[in-house]
Amino acid sequence: MLELLLTDARVATMDPAVAGPYGAIEAGAVGVRSGRVAYVGPAASAPPARHVEFLGGRWVTPALIDCHTHLVFAGDRAREFEARQNGATYEEIARAGGGILSTVRATREASLEDLVESAIGRLEALRRGGVATVEIKSGYGLTAGDEEKMLIAAGEAARAAKVRVKRTLLALHALPPEYRSDRAAYVRLVCDETIARVASAGLADAVDAFCEGIGFTLEETRAVFDAALKHGLKIKLHAEQLSDMKGARLAAAYGALSADHLEYIDEEGVAALAKAKTVAVLLPGAFYALKETTKPPVALFRKHGVAMALASDLNPGTSPMLSPSLAMSMGATLFGLTPEECLAGMTRNAARALGLDRECGVLKTGLAADIAIWPVDHPAELSYWIGHPGPDALFIAGAAVEEH
Repeated sequence: MLELLLTDARVATMDPAVAGPYGAIEAGAVGVRSGRVAYVGPAASAPPARHVEFLGGRWVTPALIDCHTHLVFAGDRAREFEARQNGATYEEIARAGGGILSTVRATREASLEDLVESAIGRLEALRRGGVATVEIKSGYGLTAGDEEKMLIAAGEAARAAKVRVKRTLLALHALPPEYRSDRAAYVRLVCDETIARVASAGLADAVDAFCEGIGFTLEETRAVFDAALKHGLKIKLHAEQLSDMKGARLAAAYGALSADHLEYIDEEGVAALAKAKTVAVLLPGAFYALKETTKPPVALFRKHGVAMALASDLNPGTSPMLSPSLAMSMGATLFGLTPEECLAGMTRNAARALGLDRECGVLKTGLAADIAIWPVDHPAELSYWIGHPGPDALFIAGAAVEEH
């Protein structure tokens, strides 16, 4: 017998095996047992359940997944926002010691408890928007100890907010000021010490890097990838955000879970992602905040069959965004994704970008019962409304989340 049956619903399974847009089942039902989906199908054929909820035709979707965030940090960068509004560029701010490094200073000074407390608030905002799973990157510590502190904070905050978390080490995010005259020494530190410490402590699932003209070179990124694989960590990459550094090809060569941003990727890079089955994670919040004009080549991703995910890129400098539905709206309006692509980008494809496609992201028997119930007449509304406030109800691993 089922523990819970959600019935009298329209179900957007997002399962490609279910024919039709959104993998939709009209007059459908979803059953839950032991935290997993135990039934998806017509309501009339649903097995008995101890508890039944009638949804009055509301839409049920997989809970959302935010697969790219930097939400553990101290301070904010509102003054840099003001500087950009007054004409300064992202590169000018970064080269003047602002940007990422201003957050690094604040994060190093913050206690673990302060980082956890502030991160909980951001996670709860995402959860209210329908997010059950989130990826959290480090990258504002830039010492082995401070990167560990961030990753510990990410885990503790996620437990407190009762969301599923994947943690990513982003030590190759910016060059710390103390290594300004010796880049090679910092890269060696990351490869020889930081990755080893984080991996041995089980604090990260993957390693990421900022491969860019104001970030790190292909050679530096390759060294970090080699160290990551040596320690059993997966690969992700910030690639082609501001220029075509060929980072996406490097990520694909290493079998990366995802390459993220990708505004400047060329067709060879797209083809490489397709061959490697690496997910393209699109981040319209940063595109919007930085007032960029070069868009990621969505038509090429479609042509080559590259899975596209969407994420908030929640961070203090270039995407201070707490709304997953706003990310979907921006994905549609700014990048030209269809509403179905947007929802797939924050469910099925986001799960792939985190290596969780056998755990969540679609409503399918055996997967986690991460379920969102929406007060909409059609799933396209999740991208249509500019910042939809969130679902009526959210279940994570079959447990109802009580919002206060």
